[in-house]
Amino acid sequence: MTENPFFKPSTLVFELPPFAEIRAEHYLPAYERGMAEQLAEIAAITADPQPPTFANTLVALERSGEVLRRVEAVFRNQVSVDTSDVVDEVDAKVSPLLAAHHDAIHLDRALFARIEDLYGRRAELGLDPESLRLLERRHTAFVRSGARLGAAEQERLRELNAELAALATTFQQNVNAATKAAALVLDSADELDGLSADAVAAAAENARVLGHDGKYVLSLRSTSGQPELALLTDRSVRERLLAASLGRAADVNGPIAIRMAGLRAERAGLLGHSTHAAYVVADETAGSVEAVAGLLSRLVEPAVAIARREAAELAQAAAADGIEELAAHDWAYYSEKVRQDSYHVDAAALRPYFELERVLHDGVFFAAGLAYGLSFTERPDLTAYHPDARVFEVAEEDGTRLGLFVGDFHARASKRGGAWMDELVSQSALTGRRAVVMNNLNVPKPAPGEPVLLTWDEVRVLFHEFGHALHGLFSDVRYPLFAGTAVPRDFVEFPSQVNEMWMVRPEVLANYARHHVTGEPLPAELVERMAAAEGFGQGFRTVEYLAATLLDWAWHTLPRGREVADAEEFEARALEEAGIAVPAIPPRYRSAYFQHVFSGGYSAGYYAYIWSEVLDADTVRWFGENGRSVRESGEVFRRELLSRGFSRDPLESFRAVVGRAPETGPLLARRGLA
Repeated sequence: MTENPFFKPSTLVFELPPFAEIRAEHYLPAYERGMAEQLAEIAAITADPQPPTFANTLVALERSGEVLRRVEAVFRNQVSVDTSDVVDEVDAKVSPLLAAHHDAIHLDRALFARIEDLYGRRAELGLDPESLRLLERRHTAFVRSGARLGAAEQERLRELNAELAALATTFQQNVNAATKAAALVLDSADELDGLSADAVAAAAENARVLGHDGKYVLSLRSTSGQPELALLTDRSVRERLLAASLGRAADVNGPIAIRMAGLRAERAGLLGHSTHAAYVVADETAGSVEAVAGLLSRLVEPAVAIARREAAELAQAAAADGIEELAAHDWAYYSEKVRQDSYHVDAAALRPYFELERVLHDGVFFAAGLAYGLSFTERPDLTAYHPDARVFEVAEEDGTRLGLFVGDFHARASKRGGAWMDELVSQSALTGRRAVVMNNLNVPKPAPGEPVLLTWDEVRVLFHEFGHALHGLFSDVRYPLFAGTAVPRDFVEFPSQVNEMWMVRPEVLANYARHHVTGEPLPAELVERMAAAEGFGQGFRTVEYLAATLLDWAWHTLPRGREVADAEEFEARALEEAGIAVPAIPPRYRSAYFQHVFSGGYSAGYYAYIWSEVLDADTVRWFGENGRSVRESGEVFRRELLSRGFSRDPLESFRAVVGRAPETGPLLARRGLA
């Protein structure tokens, strides 16, 4: 297939993939050629009669696999943003092949022998710091992938990796299907009482698109909680909506979760670790399971205590409506009522001030200009992978072109839930590439001609994901292995969480929070009430998050050979034993749709958000207290941390910014846990 667009580099700006030319039938041939070509390149490295050098082994390895890199970046994106039966079939075929391909490289004894030789002589090679780190990190990756195992153990490892890859793909496809199937179909607009007129219109448009003309459909977000729960006045509708959310994929994915946890525990044992969590954390900034468990255990008791106080307050409000016992489907609704009564902040009344285009241009992009001197120009001449996705060229303060940003903000049936950042092209001085990054959200698309109004939480998500985008765009490393967000999981959320601070900075908030009809700014007194209400609900938010984190931790601290009979029973017991079982607060994700840990890269790593928040809260304080201007502080943060990727120890980058090791005080104060 000589016309396959993946077989040659893109000629578009910054090597943006030629999406207008890419069709589903191109993927499998590109994968097959890409894997074959990379294995041939590896064979050429190991067949080189010259003694191993950094150039003929490590640099050659970094340059290998170009076709595979191109197709993998585009296809992984396609699976998430616009899947189909054909794409799912390719995914099911390719996932185990990729696992086998990874093993073929990392279990290649001749290749590892060359790397081991260089590693043993690393002090004599005269390498610069980034090159030395490349040698050390590649050596670590090979050892952690089983390069030192015996033949029988390596064969079993290959089997485990292949099965886990296939199960992860099935898990995600099951979640996608179950999430679509569980969308709540309603017959009457009366059942949507409490939602704004534009939200009701969006539900009607969603129903039309999904083939339910004349009805109203509330599609599910990826999390357990659904935003409509805070507004729907009909208690039975709230109950149905939450039940649909919590019950997703339990029958099909419960057994898969059990199987995957068991296989991961076995693999960890093969690789010399007591549990999968021990294996994962050994290569993270946390360093040990004891460090992670210690942080989580310190947070549980105060978080639950705060949540119980919140529950008592909400129960009083519910009792006024004749509700004897506050249920999970009541929490968000009465929380919103108490928030309005106590702080006079109405979530629905805020939405007209947060129109997507204004938040994006006058909020997110504006803040990036203040802190980093960036500017953004939309490029409608560049075709993205879906009509909803838009391409922006990013430029430095002096006009130098930095890279491309792709924004894809709307929900659709073919897109997985949640919000995320990814890279279509990674920066590298070795290859001469600049970054092409993307952000995905799942904001419901309104009826034609209507504005896209965001909730306060959606504004936060937009700023958060753009923090990841900046991490990718600012990458300034030599080797692809270190580019952008290719840092430990318990560090990668840190830059994105820092970027959330700009949404409430007075000069930024005043620039974007304007009524979409009148242009009037968000009233100053409402801004003050929002600030006062910021701590309200911290108990719920912390318990909801910790419950998911400790659920992930329970699955992945299982020792090898421990049998689990039923996933839901295991989940209930794990939450009870962790002291985080609050019936009215479901975990942010239940096991059966916890894609982060069963089909994403966060297994035994969902703690990363709170671990990163320690660094985030400390850095936000630094931004406010270091005596520099916003622009000067932004330049330090970019130069010393965002641009470094994984080319040096991330905590060294943190210390280069803040001037010391991280402290937990700011985090505890932020969450009201001090």
